[in-house]
Amino acid sequence: MNIEKIGVVGAGQMGNGIAHVAALAGFNVVLADVSRELVDRAISTITKNVDRQVAKGSVTAEAKEKALGRITTVTGLEGHESCQLVIEAVVEDADIKAAVIRELDRRLAAEAILASNTSSISITKLAAFTKRPEKFIGMHFMNPVPMMQLVEVIRGLATSDETFALVGGVAKTMGKTPVEVNDYPGFVSNRVLMPMINEAIYAVYEGVATPQAVDTVMKLGMNHPMGPLTLADFIGLDTCLAILRVLHEGLGDPKYRPCPLLVKMVDAGWLGKKSGRGFYSY
Repeated sequence: MNIEKIGVVGAGQMGNGIAHVAALAGFNVVLADVSRELVDRAISTITKNVDRQVAKGSVTAEAKEKALGRITTVTGLEGHESCQLVIEAVVEDADIKAAVIRELDRRLAAEAILASNTSSISITKLAAFTKRPEKFIGMHFMNPVPMMQLVEVIRGLATSDETFALVGGVAKTMGKTPVEVNDYPGFVSNRVLMPMINEAIYAVYEGVATPQAVDTVMKLGMNHPMGPLTLADFIGLDTCLAILRVLHEGLGDPKYRPCPLLVKMVDAGWLGKKSGRGFYSY
């Protein structure tokens, strides 16, 4: 199967980034969310981000115009019927993802591939909501998508070799490096990253150091480009909490228990950069 048209469901920071790189790579893109305001905001974000690439000389003005012209926006799930690959990138909530995936499965052509950008939820579990488990796969992009090279490609129990090969090829065409990962909670990236972020939050919770001090230690002492608490704010504290809960439940190990401070901040609506307040103010 030749993949020429890609659907992206969810126009938030991950979805608009996936649409951005797909369109620049030459794919026609259908970008969907629940309201016109959300998809319009996504197009504005994509335009600004491509403008930065043009200013840096990594993308030409002509390529920018062609890429933006390849993106069609829709509200709801209409318009994906002609896509050969649809990537679900909605909020990290298993019930919401299941509802979207069921409806996409009903609408898409039998040969179409369904992928999830989930950062922690079982691909095998999500595939079970479809009638095409052999054509279901995880395609976990890193944030920010236009800058980060990695895509974790996660096989579910029934994912076919053909699906894996096609999706890996799409990732390479987008300029990404696909890495095969087996279907375990958190995969590789978040199984390693989230306990570090959680421990950094515990350091603040227990009064070991301020957020600024924790981040400075990790940047200057461990050569991290960004401190773990700044990174948590950037990812979204609600997303961090959701992933830690998946790890805690899925692996049954108390070392993944979310820090009470993280729970309290999410309850307060302090979600990080997207809400204007997390460990830092924005």
